Amino acid sequence: MEIEKLRILGEASQYDLCNYVSLNQENFTSKNLPGIYHTRTPNGCQVPLFKVLMSNHCTNDCKYCINHCHNHFERIKFSPEELISVFLHYYQNHYAEGLFLSSGMPGDADLAMENMIEVARKLRLEYEYQGYIHLKIIPGASYDMIKRVMSLADRVSVNIESATSSGFEELTSTKDYHNDILRRMKWMGRLKKRHPQMAPSGQSTQLIVGANDETDLDILKRAEWLNKHLNINLSYLSPFEPLEKTPLENISKPADNRTPRLYQAQFLLNSYGFSPDELVLDDNGFLFLDDDPKLLWANSHSDMFPMEVNEASFKELLRIPGIGKISAKRIIEARRKGIKFTKLQDLKDLGVVVSRAEPFIQLNRAQQTTLPF
Repeated sequence: MEIEKLRILGEASQYDLCNYVSLNQENFTSKNLPGIYHTRTPNGCQVPLFKVLMSNHCTNDCKYCINHCHNHFERIKFSPEELISVFLHYYQNHYAEGLFLSSGMPGDADLAMENMIEVARKLRLEYEYQGYIHLKIIPGASYDMIKRVMSLADRVSVNIESATSSGFEELTSTKDYHNDILRRMKWMGRLKKRHPQMAPSGQSTQLIVGANDETDLDILKRAEWLNKHLNINLSYLSPFEPLEKTPLENISKPADNRTPRLYQAQFLLNSYGFSPDELVLDDNGFLFLDDDPKLLWANSHSDMFPMEVNEASFKELLRIPGIGKISAKRIIEARRKGIKFTKLQDLKDLGVVVSRAEPFIQLNRAQQTTLPF
């Protein structure tokens, strides 16, 4: 029965992302180890997490979710002791290196939170587990519950799901966008500011792409707002998946490359100093899917290029296709040491993607030297 619970509640957790990738069913579960999810760290390493729902009982009517309250199937749950036992077995056998725990909401948000808190409390205090814990905040949870969660977890999150309140209302009638979601996110932000040791990895959130009529511009403006006001540097974007026995089962999936393009654009906003108004969009507020948003911007600003690499500021370098934050920093550091760039190979050695950058740069105001092949 425990293995069956793992299979069901592990699969049911798959739509809560903790990885900046498109949904990949094979990444969530396996026949031998249900509940294992392989996430990637910023440096590219894969880390196995035990990722599961505490319960699939839920009184919310989210139209995209298989656990919505109008769906009739067997509802099951883990007790805190059962879940701890399974997780410690996985952890001690090196199957998982951390815990990602979420839950449906069985009528009362604080009741659901209490069970997840008990798991984290016992792991920390009774079993002296000091590894990674990510706990989901149930929409509508009380301030005191959120504070308790943040004292135990490395990362916390509540899913915002939609970029606008009207879009949110298209997806559910049992949750309030401003009260249940945004207010809780602001509470977490304030607690983190007052107590930096709480949830040391901060908070994250998730938006669904393609479940309603929201445009890419809507999504990107919300992502920028979350970064500016709540210090959420990158929001997870979950491409909508039409699931059987949900009200949205006949809605089409978004184009495969829509979510990756949105991630690229979000990086431009949150890490490269772009504003939403600078992005190249179609008349309806959607990104062009055939080209990188940064390349489209550069091609539409021919007056700024070619840019002299030996003179450009850090912010200007970030506008050049093929130059990222790391390579831009390396260029600035090399220039401070008196190094002048005269060959494309010099830039390639610093991590610049010269095949993309070459049309947009010049070196010492001289003709660029091509790479030897």
